[in-house]
Amino acid sequence: MRIQHVGVRSSAALVFFTSTTLFVSSAHAQGSSPTGPESVGPPVENGVVRELLRKIQEQQKSLDEQQKSIDEQQKSLAALIGELQRLLGRGTATNLAIDGKPIVPPTTASASAPRANAALNTPPAVTGSASTPVPPVSVVASQRNDDHYRDGMVILETREDAKVPFLLKFNVNSQVRYLNTQDSKGTFTDHLGVVSAVNTRNDITVNRSMFILSGYVFDKRALYSVTVWTSAGAASIVVAGNIGWRFNKALTLTGGYTGVPGSRSLVNTFPFFTASDRSMADNFFRPGFTQGVWASGEPVKGLNYLAFLGNGLNTLNISANKIDTFLAVSGSVWWEPLGPYGPLGKDRNMYDDYFASKKVRIRIGTSFTRSREDRFTNLEQSNPDNTSLYNSDGVLTFSTGAFAPSVTLSLATYRMWAVDGGIKWNGLAVNGQYFARLLNDFVADGPLPLKSTFDHGGEFSASYFAKPKKLMPYIRGSWVIGQFGNSYEYGAGAKWFPVRTDRLWLATEVFRVNKSPYSGVFTPYTLGLTGWVPMVQAFLAF
Repeated sequence: MRIQHVGVRSSAALVFFTSTTLFVSSAHAQGSSPTGPESVGPPVENGVVRELLRKIQEQQKSLDEQQKSIDEQQKSLAALIGELQRLLGRGTATNLAIDGKPIVPPTTASASAPRANAALNTPPAVTGSASTPVPPVSVVASQRNDDHYRDGMVILETREDAKVPFLLKFNVNSQVRYLNTQDSKGTFTDHLGVVSAVNTRNDITVNRSMFILSGYVFDKRALYSVTVWTSAGAASIVVAGNIGWRFNKALTLTGGYTGVPGSRSLVNTFPFFTASDRSMADNFFRPGFTQGVWASGEPVKGLNYLAFLGNGLNTLNISANKIDTFLAVSGSVWWEPLGPYGPLGKDRNMYDDYFASKKVRIRIGTSFTRSREDRFTNLEQSNPDNTSLYNSDGVLTFSTGAFAPSVTLSLATYRMWAVDGGIKWNGLAVNGQYFARLLNDFVADGPLPLKSTFDHGGEFSASYFAKPKKLMPYIRGSWVIGQFGNSYEYGAGAKWFPVRTDRLWLATEVFRVNKSPYSGVFTPYTLGLTGWVPMVQAFLAF
């Protein structure tokens, strides 16, 4: 290379000059003799020689450093050439040629210099065989940088200067679970003394599978998403779509399907909970999923909000001709004064401290929801279509006989307030939430013994990465203190992350439940469940 040639010529010149000087100095010393004490000829000549030797050594040191830099550049070029050969010819060097010569990774510095220069002068597009199109170097570089995965797999993205901006990204949430509730008692009794059977389980299910296509089109502010939500355990499929417009960081307006933001677990946290499922108390108190419009954003650094107006607490399986004319109002606000609670992306609000930052982070949030609820079913039918509300003794609020024998509730107003908090530090995470729910303004087909019910409760979890980014044991618990009875649960488990990402994990847990007041096929809970429950799950969320 040029630097190497310049260095060689410089060294040769210095050696020649030094040799000449030594020869002249030697001749001068032999042809003359000292004339007195003031004669200092030979010492001066020796000093010149030493100075020249010092300069030669410095020059040689500089050349050695340059050669080292050249060697490193050649190694990088060799690696890049090898990668190009792999992409274009699956490892066959003769499939890739520059200026008609095959590229071969260099083996020595002197032999590789011309080929390295040839590689640097290669035009952006290099053609291999006629049947194998070769992408531009910029495309190859982006592939090597794994740019196809950006919080999801980027299927298609137009250039910055495209006439029609477009982004299509693919995400998946998939959960496979083994659940065993056979340790439970066989029956439970409600507050009116009615005895009901507990439906126990021992099964393996693809509990949830969600396929999400999202991005922007026509303008980077015009957002869209299409979600296919399936639960093999519940034998249900829901196809949902959203359309949004991002004005700025402080405001994005969206319409479509979403979770009613009445609980922390419904504000962009799924599935990054401490355990892989929501707690018993959270499932009992929280709203569900419906269609509506919402505004979200971060108007002040660290302060986030989500305000929602929708059809009801849970209308996923309710047709439009059954949905009432009452609208649900819900909102959530949370503050992160010490910095983001999680990294930017899908796992932004995750409960765990997978990334184990030594900086303390805290979260303080609150949510409120109000909805006028209808049973969505004729009073002649004892089982309602509205299954979003339960009494604290495990009976559906809108089922016949829930409050009094043979009396059916047709309308009720739901109000729920929640406050949550969390702290993370160096792999340790502690999170909790308190719930308070009021049901009132009852309309029924007969007399009721009360005008309202009040239930409250909470949840708690603590986790720590015993082995960073690999093994996380945790403990958790939740409880409901209700109008017609009290319930609780506690348990312990562990998450194992087989690869260095928080998007794939295996979880195992054992927990004990006492009188579950809630039931959901895609949750581990059934009405009246009392006993120990083992559970093993695998989760993929990319």
